[in-house]
Parts: sequence; C-alpha cells; structure tokens
Amino acid sequence: MEMLDRRTHYPVAVDCVIFGYDGIELKVALIERKKLPFLGYWGLPGGFLIGIETVEQAAYRKLQEETGIHDIYLEQFHVFSNPDRDPRGHVITVAFFALIASDKIELEPTTNVVRAQWFSAYQIPQLAFDHNEIYTKALEALRIAIIIKPLVFKLLPKQFTLTMLQNLYEQIVGYSIDKRNFRKKILKDGYVQQTTKTTNGGQHRPAKLYKFNKSRYTYYPTMF
Repeated sequence: MEMLDRRTHYPVAVDCVIFGYDGIELKVALIERKKLPFLGYWGLPGGFLIGIETVEQAAYRKLQEETGIHDIYLEQFHVFSNPDRDPRGHVITVAFFALIASDKIELEPTTNVVRAQWFSAYQIPQLAFDHNEIYTKALEALRIAIIIKPLVFKLLPKQFTLTMLQNLYEQIVGYSIDKRNFRKKILKDGYVQQTTKTTNGGQHRPAKLYKFNKSRYTYYPTMF
C-alpha cells in the first residue's frame, strides 16, 4: 500500500459567510483581523483545521471563537484552491455559508479578531485574501439554495409578516417580485400559515403574522 506521507500536503482551512436578516435588509457578518497578513482588514470568519477536526467541526469552532455564534445552519458550498490565494503559501479552504436572524444575535468574538460587525450584504468593503470572491460565490450559492430548500425561514423570526418574507426573497435574489403573485404562490401549499397574532402597528395598520410549518413543506422550485 502506498504511504500518503510521500504525497504533497497543503494546509486546509475553512471560511464562513454568515448571512443575517434584520427585517429590513440582508446582512453579512465580518471580522476585523488583528494579525498579519492583512492586518486591520475586514474578512470572513475562519481559520485552519486543528488536530483531527473535520471541516464542519473547524467551521463551528471558528464561528464561536470569532463571532460568538453557535448552533446555526451551516452548508458547505465550494472549495477554493488557487495557489496564490494566501501570501503565506498554498492554502486550500473549504467555504460554508451560515444563516441566522441578525436581530436576534450579538456578535461577541473571543479570540483572534479585533471586532466582529454586521454589514449590508451589498455594501461590503475590500476584504482580506480572496474573501470577496468567496463572498460572491456564497451569495450565488444562497440564491440557488433557496429555490430548492426552505432556507429563508432560518433568516426570519418564528413569526413574520408576508412583507418581511417577500422583502427577504428580494434582498437575496436582487430584484423586485410582484406582490400579488408572490402571496398567491407562497400561500397555496400551506407551509406558510397565518397565526392569530398581528404586529403592534404603531403608525401603520397592524399586519397579520405568519409562521413556517415544516411538516407541510414539500420540495418544488420556488421561483417568482
């Protein structure tokens, strides 16, 4: 049997694109680096695997360390292996996107970063390494994923208005959706159900609140 220690070995890392939604706009969580290379740059949470970690274990660990986020949805979407992506040498990174309602979470880094902060998903700065490329790919992956999975509900509170739901879809796909067609399509299969509650209203008329019923969901392409 051929011994693998004779083969070329490269460091393996993980990078995480954390999407959040505050009821108004799609956001992404970034960290400010406090080490070289790219000292002071904003970047994606991530880092190298330690010991016998899986890439999933490393991703959850780095999310906890660098943002304080834990127990959230995480999905692998791409591997980046350009030899020039890291000035320190050839590093292969496995990229994930994570989903969370950003109005429900405070970013609380514990190590390796200066700070963590939410940015508008369409107004991010120049990032460290190839993180802008990773981010762009993550947004493309999310746009595809919401067509075949009910992932938008992981970005919403348990009860939400149809306006919030439509706005979130529009934020992700990047274009406006006809209100009447959206509501007709989203309600027809019964997995979005009206509750007995409404918003407080304030200066506006109270809006009905809805919830996601996972047991009623069956796959079909969600296109508007």
